[in-house]
Amino acid sequence: MSDEVEPGFVRVRLDLSYDGKDFSGWAKQASGRRTVQGEIEVALKTVTRSAQTYELTVAGRTDAGVHARGQVAHVDLPEDVWAEHQDKLLRRLAGRLPHDVRVWKVAEAPSGFNARFAAVWRRYVYRVTDHPGGVDPLLRSHVLWHDWELDLGAMNAAAQQLLGEHDFAAYCKRREGATTIRTLQELRWERSSEGILEATVRADAFCHNMVRSLVGAMLFVGDGHRPPDWPAKVLAAGVRDSAVHVVRPHGLTLEEVGYPADELLAARSREARNKRTLPGAPFSEPGCC
Repeated sequence: MSDEVEPGFVRVRLDLSYDGKDFSGWAKQASGRRTVQGEIEVALKTVTRSAQTYELTVAGRTDAGVHARGQVAHVDLPEDVWAEHQDKLLRRLAGRLPHDVRVWKVAEAPSGFNARFAAVWRRYVYRVTDHPGGVDPLLRSHVLWHDWELDLGAMNAAAQQLLGEHDFAAYCKRREGATTIRTLQELRWERSSEGILEATVRADAFCHNMVRSLVGAMLFVGDGHRPPDWPAKVLAAGVRDSAVHVVRPHGLTLEEVGYPADELLAARSREARNKRTLPGAPFSEPGCC
């Protein structure tokens, strides 16, 4: 698969956000269910008055119910379409898209850019409250209520033992032919001034259900049901543990996607397609979460 844009086309980067509550995830589905990709592609086709649909490539496919504040995608548009619509495309998309998805920026991408393969990390935040009264009604679609008091120190102690490159099979829903090897670059918990516990999770890529499974394990540590070394022992065992619960998706938001300098984009895309260095690990698509 090449990152070369076909002659006569321009690669356009889109920066966007969405409330995932009423979406069946990012990716289009044959069932016709409502998805973020589907909404944007229909809107793009409409505002450019095109006969065909231009397919989006995204940095990370989010699951049903997961939100995004800093999602990135790209689309290849014919040069004449881009030239005609680029100045007004953002405003026209705002007028056509539903209110739970917004495109904030459209720009011609630098050479070698690929929203999916050129990314060097994705950063998610999972939000939880342990307030005995529950979740603020204004935050109920974005914050999980955990009905036990949580020990922030114990959760951070558990998190530190999970950092680095590992086979995260114990925390991922397996997919045929897909690797579960990932490099977890950052995992930490903080309590906001409003009392919300926020788990920042950053990795080169994620396998299916990985973030929500990790959060589920650490919540078990935080409420005292398991010791801080338990999540690392589950990781080392390499198999799913029935005690690890996949927490609900509404607490999870894709906050940011990181890319290298423009001159390094093409090299990063090539590197991301390589097989992982651990044994028996074919490359798989950067997923969620």
